[in-house]
Amino acid sequence: MNMTTKTHSNLVVFGVPVLLILSVILITKSQIFTSNTSALSIGITLDLLFTIPIVYFVLIKKRNIPKTTIVPFFILGMVIASYIIPQEHQSTLNWAKNWIFPFVELGVGVFVFYKVRQTIQRYKVNAKQELDFFSALKETCSEIVPGKISIFLAMEVAVFYYGFVSWKKRILAENEFTYHKNSGTISLLAALIVIIGVETYVLHILLLKWSVIAAWIASILSVYSSIQIFGFLKSIIKRPITIEDNILHLRYGILSETTIDINNIASIEITNKEIEFDAKTIKLSPLGELESHNMLITLKKENMFSGLYGMKKTYTTIAFFIDDKDRFVSSVKDRLKN
Repeated sequence: MNMTTKTHSNLVVFGVPVLLILSVILITKSQIFTSNTSALSIGITLDLLFTIPIVYFVLIKKRNIPKTTIVPFFILGMVIASYIIPQEHQSTLNWAKNWIFPFVELGVGVFVFYKVRQTIQRYKVNAKQELDFFSALKETCSEIVPGKISIFLAMEVAVFYYGFVSWKKRILAENEFTYHKNSGTISLLAALIVIIGVETYVLHILLLKWSVIAAWIASILSVYSSIQIFGFLKSIIKRPITIEDNILHLRYGILSETTIDINNIASIEITNKEIEFDAKTIKLSPLGELESHNMLITLKKENMFSGLYGMKKTYTTIAFFIDDKDRFVSSVKDRLKN
């Protein structure tokens, strides 16, 4: 009964705004719109950007739905208006893009960082220990936007944070272990950024002969890819593997991670032998064969692994690289004995 009521409630919350959006789209296909294009274009634009998001806000006001989900409705309205309103009647839409949207972006960014800071402070008070930025960010984004959208938001913010904000050198604690100094990963990613830069320049020159727009689109996508890789690179340095009490946090920057209960470890060994990877035997690094491994952990029962953009899979054996492998094995075995 409760499930039926909840489904009906969600249907109303999301169904009403969708019906309103479909209604304004249908209006633009009617004869009335053709006869009064100028006036109706302004009204429809304001409905898509403001009226419908406000209606959605009123519907979720007393429900356990993040109020920040009003922002996707605003962005959706802006995208739809760009397609259904004739180009020559988009003055109101252009005004919103130039003067309203930048403040919305800035507001979302400030809100996210504020909530992350609150999460980290709350964690310190409750747990008396440090919570790394990306973990706090994922928790915060899950409170702001629903489902998998929160993972995408967390990844985009994390790339910017690690790439351009976090420059302070991290001093490792006794329970933290690096995995980038001897693996060659940083050199590989740095070389990839350089290669993309060279290819972008060459491709841009070639595409200019065909289409200026295509040339700039390709260049922007390449620059964005380079920024992403740079953020990934920095996160590898900033997010070490850690052992907290009886929990092992295996991380590969913001690209992949898994949390292992040390009591669930059946065996741990130092090895760089070739391994046949399958559904239950995986590698922590998403680079696969491009990066070596020197550690192998086998578990007593299946565990969950999180990959890029929240991709989930289960495993029982995981291979990875550790710079100080002897100290790492000693730390894990000490906890296994205790």
